[in-house]
Amino acid sequence: MGNAAFAEYNPTVMDHFLNPRNTGELKEPTCSSFVENPVCGDMVKLTLRIQDQVVVDARAKTFGCAAAIASSSALTELLIGSSVERARGIRDRDVVNRLGGLPAHKIKCSLVAEQAVAQALANYPT
Repeated sequence: MGNAAFAEYNPTVMDHFLNPRNTGELKEPTCSSFVENPVCGDMVKLTLRIQDQVVVDARAKTFGCAAAIASSSALTELLIGSSVERARGIRDRDVVNRLGGLPAHKIKCSLVAEQAVAQALANYPT
């Protein structure tokens, strides 16, 4: 992909965009969410499997730009193996840090990841 439009993204973001991790949807998830960024239209469906207060699996289906796809991919990596308590604390800056940064005008694309986790765990018991 030699497109100049992707030149603003670092190699980590490009890797997550071109080879997203944990894509798709879990059958019979413990909890799930669907969020849409009203500003740009990015959409994420997040499904989680939780056992003994630990996220043992996570999948994301993402419709959006390269930054949104990469953010969802990085989010699933942050989630898997995390306690529910830690997962509840994941913020967009954690996703951006995992990706090694995003262009300033694309930070908003990582917000759907934070919102997806918050929504998915909103009704999960502590």
